[in-house]
Amino acid sequence: MAGRVEGKVAFITGAARGQGRSHAVRLAEEGADIIAVDICGPITEGSPIPASTPDDLAETAELVKNAGRRIVTAQVDVRDYPAVKEAVDAGVEQLGRLDIIVANAGIGNGGEVLHETSESDWDDMIGVNLSGVWKAVKAGVPHLISGGRGGSIVLTSSVGGLKAYPHTGHYIAAKHGVVGLMRTFAVELGQHSIRVNSVHPTNVSTPMFMNEGTFKMFRPDLESPGPEDMEIVAKLMHVLPVGWVDPVDISNAVLFLASDESRYVTGLPMTVDAGSMLK
Repeated sequence: MAGRVEGKVAFITGAARGQGRSHAVRLAEEGADIIAVDICGPITEGSPIPASTPDDLAETAELVKNAGRRIVTAQVDVRDYPAVKEAVDAGVEQLGRLDIIVANAGIGNGGEVLHETSESDWDDMIGVNLSGVWKAVKAGVPHLISGGRGGSIVLTSSVGGLKAYPHTGHYIAAKHGVVGLMRTFAVELGQHSIRVNSVHPTNVSTPMFMNEGTFKMFRPDLESPGPEDMEIVAKLMHVLPVGWVDPVDISNAVLFLASDESRYVTGLPMTVDAGSMLK
């Protein structure tokens, strides 16, 4: 079935690369125009995860255009509500409407046990992965309501939003908080026929996961671990025999939740986890 979100407009945060880029391209392939924002720079000082760049966001724009759809981009920090609102408002003015919000922007940092996590790592994590999700939805919802057509909101959480892992407590707290946002927004916005759901990926093959810092966290027994070394341990997290999934696997779930195929689905934490929640 083609054109599953034909004629709709989607606002996507963290769209310069990784899952956000994949979501933008997948929705564009199915007929949506895109409002895409990303900070395009570092958030956590000294992070082993390379920062996204303006060139990354420009590449996302080209991919969406190659799919035959329009796109409006802005370099925005999701912690900055006035900037997020300005980007959404400008995108809606140019594209004419808003139907879908995908609050995807997220970071990983730290790696300490929770009681030894630095305040700066905590504040950055909560600021982006929880408050940034709230701010993205807050900026977009008035357009969904005023459009009078209902809409779909998809929040990116994690399997870490449904269970705990050590050494990532601030991430776990933020992603659990996203579930609370999702459920509350679903209850409050249902009267406007706006559906709100969350996606819960396991490990995904993006720069946020496939980097030296993550390799060392998974394999502290090795001096210079690589992807093959990490895969051995990562497979133990899943029922299916894989160490991670690909961005498009999450995008297909986002597409389903954004489309009318899920018209009566709201308040759902949808896992794309290779069976991680069964372990």
